[in-house]
Amino acid sequence: MLRLSSLYRFPMKSAIGEPLQQARLDGLGLAGDRRWMLVDADNGRFLTQRAFPQMSQLSARWNDAGGLTLSAAGLPTLEVPLPEPDANLRGTFVWGAPMHVPDAGDQAAEWLSGFLGKTCRLVHVPDHRARDIPGSLLPEEKVGFADGFPLLLIGQASLDDLGKRVGRPLEMLRFRPNLVVEGSEAYAEDGWKRIRIGGIDFSVAKGCSRCILTTIDPATGERSADREPLTTLKTYREREGEVYFGQNLINRSAGVLEVGMEVEVLE
Repeated sequence: MLRLSSLYRFPMKSAIGEPLQQARLDGLGLAGDRRWMLVDADNGRFLTQRAFPQMSQLSARWNDAGGLTLSAAGLPTLEVPLPEPDANLRGTFVWGAPMHVPDAGDQAAEWLSGFLGKTCRLVHVPDHRARDIPGSLLPEEKVGFADGFPLLLIGQASLDDLGKRVGRPLEMLRFRPNLVVEGSEAYAEDGWKRIRIGGIDFSVAKGCSRCILTTIDPATGERSADREPLTTLKTYREREGEVYFGQNLINRSAGVLEVGMEVEVLE
C-alpha cells in the first residue's frame, strides 16, 4: 500500500521547513505554505538560498492567525503580525510574474536585514493576490510564492535510490517537498497523472526541475564541495537541459491531510 509518510510546510520561501502530522489544504496548496517571501529592498527581486545559503538556518514558523514567528541563532525571536492585505503594497515578481503584495513592516525588515547581511523586505501574499499557475488556462488555478505550483511530491524510494547512487544518505529536506510517499518503486511518481489522498484529488502537473539549492546541507547551510546530489542527478535525470526530481501537484479541493493516509493512484 502507498501511504503519505511525511508532510512539510515552508511558511517563508527558502527558509526552514516545518514537519507536520496534519495539514489543511486550501486554494493555494498547504495552508500557510510559501505565503511569505524576502525581497531585495531596492528592486523587489525575491531572495532565496541560491544566493543566500544562510536562509537554510532561518526559522519562520506560521501560526494559526497567519502571522510568522522568526528565529535564528544569536537573534531574539520576533513575532510578525499578518499585514493588511491591501495596504503598503510592494511590487515584486516570481520568475517573471509580477505581483503586488503587502509589506510586513520595518521591524521585520530590520531583523531580517541584520540576519541576511543585506537590506531586504518581508512580504506576504493574501489569497486574492496570488498569481496564476504558469501555463494554466483555468482562472481558479493559483499559486502563492512557490516557484510554479502549489505542491511538490517526492517518493521516498526515489530519494533512497539517489542516495545509493551518490554513495551517502541524503536528507529529504534538500528537495523541499510538501508530500512524501512511501511504498512505491523509485521514480514511480514520474508516471502518475492523478492521485487521491484522504478523499482529496490531485493532478500531477509536471516534473520539478532542480537547481544548486539541492547542494546545500539543510542542517548546516553549507554547500557540498562535490556539488552533490546535483552532479549525480545530471547523469540520469537530465532532459532538455533541465534536471528533474519530484513531481509538482495541484490539489483539486480543500481538506485535511494526515501522515499515514493511503495514497491511491487514479491514473
